[in-house]
Amino acid sequence: MKIEKDTIASVHYTGTLPESGETFDSSEGREPLTFLVGHGQMIPGFEAELMGSKVGDKKTFTLSPDKAYGPRDDAAILQIPRAQFAQLEDQTKLEVGFQLVAQMPHGPAPFTVTDLSEEMVTADFNHALAGKELTFSVEVVEIRKASEDEAAHGHIHSNEQPKGEQKSSGCNNDGCC
Repeated sequence: MKIEKDTIASVHYTGTLPESGETFDSSEGREPLTFLVGHGQMIPGFEAELMGSKVGDKKTFTLSPDKAYGPRDDAAILQIPRAQFAQLEDQTKLEVGFQLVAQMPHGPAPFTVTDLSEEMVTADFNHALAGKELTFSVEVVEIRKASEDEAAHGHIHSNEQPKGEQKSSGCNNDGCC
């Protein structure tokens, strides 16, 4: 079996920054990363590089920013009045480098504090790896065909139920998970 759309792939990986060799993420010492191929669960270049791979295959590849987390976007850097952080600052001292989450109309949005003044907080909503080349060393450890329900729902079901059985809670109220 090969990695293709609507397969579930499990891989061990190490992600590094080619400029410095610094590891930014790894599955070492953990369960492998498992994802449903072709449903936007992974950065585009990662999936593309693994297409056609088989269990036991090992690959190393470098992704440009446009195939990873995209370019940095200056419009994603906002100035927020420091007064909006008063409740947080009652509990802890706000510092450059803090990673926080803003509640936005479209849902939670993580950001990094990049500058502080008496009046303003500079918040960078870019992904921490935006604008960076990323190198991955990957080993394919398992591949299976997604069930019809998994492919239709766009995610892995942790415990596939025999036909006719349904769990009590569900994604999109369809009883799947």
